[in-house]
Amino acid sequence: MNQEVNPETQEELANQAVEQEGAEVAAPTTDELLTQALADLEKARQDILYVRAEAENARRRALEENEKARKFAVEKFAREIISVKDAMDMALLDQSGNFEGLKMGVDLTAKQLVTVFEKFELREINPMGEKLDPNKHQAISTVPSEEDANTVVQVMQKGYELSGRTIRPAMVVVAAAK
Repeated sequence: MNQEVNPETQEELANQAVEQEGAEVAAPTTDELLTQALADLEKARQDILYVRAEAENARRRALEENEKARKFAVEKFAREIISVKDAMDMALLDQSGNFEGLKMGVDLTAKQLVTVFEKFELREINPMGEKLDPNKHQAISTVPSEEDANTVVQVMQKGYELSGRTIRPAMVVVAAAK
């Protein structure tokens, strides 16, 4: 069966043969593949080490910033309270013997202290006449009273809240059950 091949088909077949030969020649050897794989592996290892180092640096920076924030968290409060201490020191240095003037100075200092407390949301807990709240009050004793049971009848020491959180409960005496 002698068939004639179209010249265009012949050229196409020749091109395919050349492409196949080029493909065979361009195929990498096993050593080349191994070398490339090892290079890719080393690059991936370096990338992982870089990411780990970045994560460790971020963690360390966060810890340092946390420490600084904790260390200097009361800085604004400290600045404000220093002026109150200065006023108290001046009152203690007063040698004039003028008790009215001294009392007026101490009253002004107390008002200044209350202003600082308000500025920093430090609130007094003075529960006189209120029901005992174990979250805000610490009952130290009971006394017979005309008040309802567990009503605060005497405040021995005021308590304090900072931004709604009790930092020192009020020490109170409560009415005993009848």
